[in-house]
Amino acid sequence: MTATDVPARLNKRDAKTRERNLTRLEAKVNSERARAQFANTLNALEDKLNVPKQVGLRVDRAKVRLRRMADEEPGTAIALAVGVAAAVGVTVWLVVRSVADRS
Repeated sequence: MTATDVPARLNKRDAKTRERNLTRLEAKVNSERARAQFANTLNALEDKLNVPKQVGLRVDRAKVRLRRMADEEPGTAIALAVGVAAAVGVTVWLVVRSVADRS
């Protein structure tokens, strides 16, 4: 064995070690990325399946739309309010009548 053979062997060993360490780092980075994506997916599913939260969001959106409509078209908003009041009144009247007829 000569003095020139030793550095060549060390360089090959160092290259393999560096390559192995690099793949370990890549694996670690990939696993951290996958873990973060999985956490984001779970958070999105939780938001989607949380019924009370979804109902609250939809109610808030409806309130904003109704307020905007009332500001832009007050006549339509009044007509809508009268229609809803009439529908509620008719429903209550029908329920009371139904209960009274059973007695």
